[in-house]
Amino acid sequence: MKRIILTGGGTAGHVTPNIALLPRLKELQYDIHYIGSYNGIEKDLIEPFHIPYHGISSGKLRRYFSMKNFTDPFRVLKGFHEANQLIKALKPDVIFSKGGFVSVPVVMAGKRNHVPTIIHESDITPGLANKLSMPSATKICCNFPETLKNLPADKAILTGSPIRQELLTGDREMAKKFCHFTSDKPVILVIGGSLGAAAVNQAVRNILPELLESFQIIHLCGKGKLDESLINIEGYAQFEYIQKELKDLFALSDIVISRAGANAICELLALRKPNILIPLPASASRGDQILNARSFERQGFSIVLEEESITNETLLDGIHRLYKNRDTYKKAMSDSGMQNSIETIINLIVQASQK
Repeated sequence: MKRIILTGGGTAGHVTPNIALLPRLKELQYDIHYIGSYNGIEKDLIEPFHIPYHGISSGKLRRYFSMKNFTDPFRVLKGFHEANQLIKALKPDVIFSKGGFVSVPVVMAGKRNHVPTIIHESDITPGLANKLSMPSATKICCNFPETLKNLPADKAILTGSPIRQELLTGDREMAKKFCHFTSDKPVILVIGGSLGAAAVNQAVRNILPELLESFQIIHLCGKGKLDESLINIEGYAQFEYIQKELKDLFALSDIVISRAGANAICELLALRKPNILIPLPASASRGDQILNARSFERQGFSIVLEEESITNETLLDGIHRLYKNRDTYKKAMSDSGMQNSIETIINLIVQASQK
């Protein structure tokens, strides 16, 4: 039996593509292990799948000044030592990394132990963690054609992002019951990301009375970001985070408002959901979400609204315009020729584990 180590963490976007690979890996009878941080979100997300989970020390490598910059390098070194010991003990045939800072010591330890390692870059431009991991990688998968020029030509492969297949099997009626919704109004799904997005949450809540005249709203607002004053409002269902019922909520939704994390928007593409993207601003990120969103806008999949310039009027107008033209966006997504990402990546894993 071949053994694989999956790694990635820090946000749900660094974990869910790994989860998408699990059914096929199990079909191929791989012995699957996961390396993540001691108490990161990845631990909670992986636990339901009953896969051996191994925690290591993790530190964040920041581009800006922080007192933690003086201590986190020691956490990274400790993480490398722990990852190295785990790899020596587990003797995997291959490693697959979805990124995040916890993955860096795992990928480097993989190279030190001569284990072939495949990494996946979701965004148009590689993040710092994957930039550090690239020299140790055997192959580098990516989502966007624009990314290929930023990667080593002998390692880069355009694969798209693995999408959890259960997301395609949602039940609209189950979602209606879950949210206590009726059938007389269309549904907007608002996704703030696994950690929530205060600006997106506030923008939607600012126009909630106007929205509820025409729509019902499912709002995934992030941990600790529920608004107690809006509980029990008819046509508005808010949740901190949803996992099991997410496929049903997607099935029920007519349009989606979302951040522009690469994995999130690839799910919207696979589900053919017309969407408004509100990317994380450059002032709060390295600008990757803006690039992701603009790529989707150019391809006719999305309307993009910049967080800094959103007003009640522009958001309302965007929502009504998107809903009115939803069939045009659906057709563009249907014509996109999205690749079979799971099989492409699984083939790379199989090839690497046979060497």
